[in-house]
Amino acid sequence: MGKNLNQDAEARRDVLVHSTVIAVVGMSDDPYYTSYEVGKYLEEVGYTVYPVNPTIEEIDGNRTYKSLADVPEPIDIVDVFRKSMYLPEIVDEAIAVGAKTVWAQETVHDDEAVQKALDAGLNIGTDICIRKEHKRLFRNMIQG
Repeated sequence: MGKNLNQDAEARRDVLVHSTVIAVVGMSDDPYYTSYEVGKYLEEVGYTVYPVNPTIEEIDGNRTYKSLADVPEPIDIVDVFRKSMYLPEIVDEAIAVGAKTVWAQETVHDDEAVQKALDAGLNIGTDICIRKEHKRLFRNMIQG
């Protein structure tokens, strides 16, 4: 059964520790945007990051993918930078590709999507910044 990351800090930590591949849905190629900054941060701290954005071809010379189904390896975390209204559809895609966790960024939440993910056995967290959570949990490792 999936875990609600909003209600379980230990589960958030476990997800971050045991995941290696993150698909960032809605990642921008513009360094001004948070989605770009977070994607780059996740790469810098050691995750394999796949940008998913059908409207751009590449980010900093790296290919972007049109959908989760196009990502070439199993996805641990689907990090969502899209409006809340798109979250149920993204959860459906995450279920279809066998992702383990959906992590929706700050201000992104949908009750239906949360229940759908949990019912399908996915972990899900909404309205939580993955970068802030990673820094909070692992700041000693990052500073050291």
